[in-house]
Amino acid sequence: MACCTCSHTWFTSLIFLCLAILSFFYIDQAPPLPSLEENMGEQLPNSIYDLSVKDMDGNDVNLSDYNGKVLLIVNVASKCGLTHSNYKEMNVLYEKYKDKGFEILAFPCNQFAGQEPGSNEEIKEVACTMFKAEFPIFDKVEVNGKNAAPLYKFLKSQKGGIFGDGIKWNFTKFLVDKHGKVVERYAPTTSPMKIEKDIQNMERFYQLCDPVEAIL
Repeated sequence: MACCTCSHTWFTSLIFLCLAILSFFYIDQAPPLPSLEENMGEQLPNSIYDLSVKDMDGNDVNLSDYNGKVLLIVNVASKCGLTHSNYKEMNVLYEKYKDKGFEILAFPCNQFAGQEPGSNEEIKEVACTMFKAEFPIFDKVEVNGKNAAPLYKFLKSQKGGIFGDGIKWNFTKFLVDKHGKVVERYAPTTSPMKIEKDIQNMERFYQLCDPVEAIL
């Protein structure tokens, strides 16, 4: 009986040791979480429409220009394993819903394994020539840290993620309703086509609330 107890204790200790090693590995490999200083002393806007961003030519674009549209906001990269599938499916979504008050806003970011290293011209070549993207591609931004774009500070403040609010990888997605409210956040591995149902549900909701707009 003593041997069985000893064996059970040894096995339990081994399990805890393995879990501790795995936890250490995950923490060591995971992207850094944003520091508490990221938003300290900074007044976040009341609405996404209070913000402006820059297009690829350096021109200011007021996000209020998209008032009344459902938005899918995505941090993109040209050299990621998720690049091909995401651009392909975003193109499908855009083509299907662009005339129904839907817009995709893509923001290149090089903070994840250096997978968006190119200039704006090189990024445009990949997105618009190789992948035939017709939705707006904006100037390269940072999405985490003190230098994070105000848009991404706002998005993260509205919809946090698992293990902290920081963006974890390329192709994290935020769905924003036609009134500028951030309604959902999706992991990088969530394919754009899996978001289609949420877009359709929002469409139906607005048609019920505004039958005149639905007829138009």
